[in-house]
Amino acid sequence: MWNEPYLETCCRSALHRLKLSGKTGRPSGYKDGPCLARLAALGLATARGDARYEMTSAGINCHSEVIQRRSAP
Repeated sequence: MWNEPYLETCCRSALHRLKLSGKTGRPSGYKDGPCLARLAALGLATARGDARYEMTSAGINCHSEVIQRRSAP
């Protein structure tokens, strides 16, 4: 049974950029703002009080399963 959230290509890219931003977080004013909002609605990211997003533990797990798995040989 499929139990992973489906992520469009743009949202997978936003999740990867969010991972690369680390604790600094990703600002919401970029073009991937709608994707960051979707990731937050899925529980993969959280909006901080400083208008930035950061990954949740679920987002870290999703990144390792969806993004890193695809890039492994």
